[in-house]
Amino acid sequence: MEEKEKLMLEYLKKVSPGTSLRTVTNDLIRSELGALIVIEAPDIEKYIEGGFRVNCRFTPQRLFELCKMDGGIIISQDLRRILYANVLLTPDPTITTNETGTRHKAAERIAKQLNTFVIAVSERKKKTTLYYGNIKYTLRTSEEVSREITNTLTILEKQRELLDELVSKINILEISNLAAVGDVCKILQKTEIVLRNSEMLKKDFIELGKEGILMNLRYKELTKGVEKKQEDIIRDYSKTSLKKTKTLLGNLSYEGILELESIARLVFEKELEDSVSPRGFRFLSELNLSEKEVSNIVNITENLSEIINDDSNKLEQVLDAKTINIKEEIIKLKEKIIEGRVVV
Repeated sequence: MEEKEKLMLEYLKKVSPGTSLRTVTNDLIRSELGALIVIEAPDIEKYIEGGFRVNCRFTPQRLFELCKMDGGIIISQDLRRILYANVLLTPDPTITTNETGTRHKAAERIAKQLNTFVIAVSERKKKTTLYYGNIKYTLRTSEEVSREITNTLTILEKQRELLDELVSKINILEISNLAAVGDVCKILQKTEIVLRNSEMLKKDFIELGKEGILMNLRYKELTKGVEKKQEDIIRDYSKTSLKKTKTLLGNLSYEGILELESIARLVFEKELEDSVSPRGFRFLSELNLSEKEVSNIVNITENLSEIINDDSNKLEQVLDAKTINIKEEIIKLKEKIIEGRVVV
């Protein structure tokens, strides 16, 4: 996510339900009034005419009353003071804008020219539009956002259920040395779908503010540990670095993610039916071992099958006194996986 998009999300928090600014914009829409509210930026005085300087403490009531005038309002960056009221904004008219109304044209141009945050409320459309730099975003009602979150959570719930089933299945295939590229690609597909929907929900929860607390708890339950599952699978099966593989997956279109063959060619350069063996990162991470010890074991063994069987006692080379206990833990973990009592 680009820096400007991150900053836009921060500003989105400032107009979420329950905030002072959202109270004002909602009151304006209910009163069928328009408004143009600009966050202070360096040299902003060069781009305003007329009006008057108020420099008073910010309150929703004061801002609402001042918005009844036709001109724009300038408020401080910390949102604590109202600086100017009823001003005419004079941005560079050559700055491109797709807006049609005078108020929204000025809002978009001043946001681009001064790289600042601007709120435009339309009395005709009864909508609030946010501008920051070249980013434009139209606020939705709480009901609209709640519906969107509910629909996405339903998708996440199903995808998480399928993901856990696939992980349980591949656990057994791995210890039986029967895993195929297709089995791995299915997990990467599900984790990527969950993570992408998760990113979409982050903005929705920011826009919903405090009203989304309960749904946010459900969201966190559904996404817990998903990114780690994806990273562990990549470490186990991909021959390229974790960062590069995640970038490759991230660059795939949504349609590409839905095609397992695309993932197989891109990440593994193999066919779905080709057999593949895990290196053992996921399995070993469930044992009482440090990350360094896990890496040491993986580096001296060929795959998970060799780790589980360890006929040549390679584990003794890196674990010393721990070896006997770890071997016992490996046997117990294997039994739990076979019995379906653990999802790695």
